[in-house]
Amino acid sequence: MAMVSGTGERGVTQALNGKIAWLTGAGSGIGRAGALELAVAGATVIVSGRSPDGLDETVGLITKAGGKAEALTLDVADKSEVARVGADIAARHGGVDILVNSAGLNLSTRLWKDMTPDSFDHIAGINLNGAVYCIYAVLPAMRARKSGLVINISSWAGRFEEYLTGPAYNASKTALAALTLSLNDEECVNGIRACCIFPGEVATPILRHRPVAPTQQEVDRMLQAEDLGKTIRFVAEMPPRVCINEIMITPTWNRFFIGGADMARK
Repeated sequence: MAMVSGTGERGVTQALNGKIAWLTGAGSGIGRAGALELAVAGATVIVSGRSPDGLDETVGLITKAGGKAEALTLDVADKSEVARVGADIAARHGGVDILVNSAGLNLSTRLWKDMTPDSFDHIAGINLNGAVYCIYAVLPAMRARKSGLVINISSWAGRFEEYLTGPAYNASKTALAALTLSLNDEECVNGIRACCIFPGEVATPILRHRPVAPTQQEVDRMLQAEDLGKTIRFVAEMPPRVCINEIMITPTWNRFFIGGADMARK
């Protein structure tokens, strides 16, 4: 673990000054982009993920931008480790104001014809169970303060059935939407709000695990990670009286409408 701060080119604003933000899956992609945006908005950012090198790179980017961050290596599928990390954050920072559940994965062997119960468990263990464990870790302090924000990163496949992404990914991302709704249903009386973001295709490292990789031209027309970072920041900067329940965000050139060679049924 390393605590760092610095002054960089972008400059830190005061919108989230004094807030503690914890982002999972922050060693790359959406989690990294969200961490950078929340840090330059003034939050102290805690980034976690399974890749120490990726987390160090994220912290370096935040430092260069003038923000404050620390990195904690963590596999969110490990229930006891999540509880330990949550308790450590609470002890050192008094709790988490903003939790962003961005950790997620998919496998190349994702369709019913080649999926196994173990591969289903692996995907659901990170995409869904990991989010549950992290929410449990932060809820007590949020309830005590009567304030808190949870942002769950779902997917287009969490709202619309999609062949390309496979049953385990689809089921876990759909469940995240229900999880978000239940948080708002039960915890709004405690000043806690939750937002579920449903991105279409995003150019992140998860694309490497597709059975057929999209072309570079197609990747260039997708949402970029920084687009989701700005979306996360938009939600986080809303006043506590505002709950943005859901956001659907897609590329203008939406291949889920248009199609692509890698989306064809095999």
